[in-house]
Amino acid sequence: MRRVFLILSFLLSLSFAKVPLVDCDQIFELRKDELLREMERIDERQQEFEAYQEASKTLIEQKNEKLSKKLDELDATLKEIEDKKKEIAKIHTQNKELLDQIKVAKDDKIRDTYLKMKDKKAATILDTMPIPKAAGILFTLTPKKISKIMAKMDPNNASQVTLLLKAGPPFDDNITK
Repeated sequence: MRRVFLILSFLLSLSFAKVPLVDCDQIFELRKDELLREMERIDERQQEFEAYQEASKTLIEQKNEKLSKKLDELDATLKEIEDKKKEIAKIHTQNKELLDQIKVAKDDKIRDTYLKMKDKKAATILDTMPIPKAAGILFTLTPKKISKIMAKMDPNNASQVTLLLKAGPPFDDNITK
C-alpha cells in the first residue's frame, strides 16, 4: 500500500507542477518555413544555373558559326591558291617550252652560221673563245665539219675541245685545265 501511496503522490505532484508543454504544431510550422525558404533558394539557384547554361549554349553556337565561316573562308582561299598554283605551273611549262624553242633556234642559227663559214675563219674564232663554249658550238656541227675546223685550230685548244666533246654536254661543267 505504501507503494500505491507513493505513486499517487508522485502523480499528483506532477499534475500540480507547472511543466511547460511542447507545442508540436508551432515547431512544425517553424520547420516548414525554413524548408520553404530553402526550397526558394534552391529554385533561384536552379534558375540561375539554367540561365547560365542557356547563355553558354548560345555562346558556343555563336563560336561554332564563326568557326564554320572561317573554315569556309579558308577552304575558298585554299581553292584559290590551288587554282593559281595550277595556272602558274601551266605558265611555267609554256615558258619553259618557249625557252627550249628559242635555244634550239639559237643553236640552229649558230650551227648554220658555222656550217657556212670557211674552216680557217671558224677555227680562228673558236680558238679565241672559252674552250667549253667552243666545244658547245662544235658539238652541234657535223663530224666532217668538226674535223675540218679542228685541223685548223691551235693544237692545244683542239685537244681540250676533244676531251670536252668526249665527256659530252653540258660542257660548262666539264672544264679541263
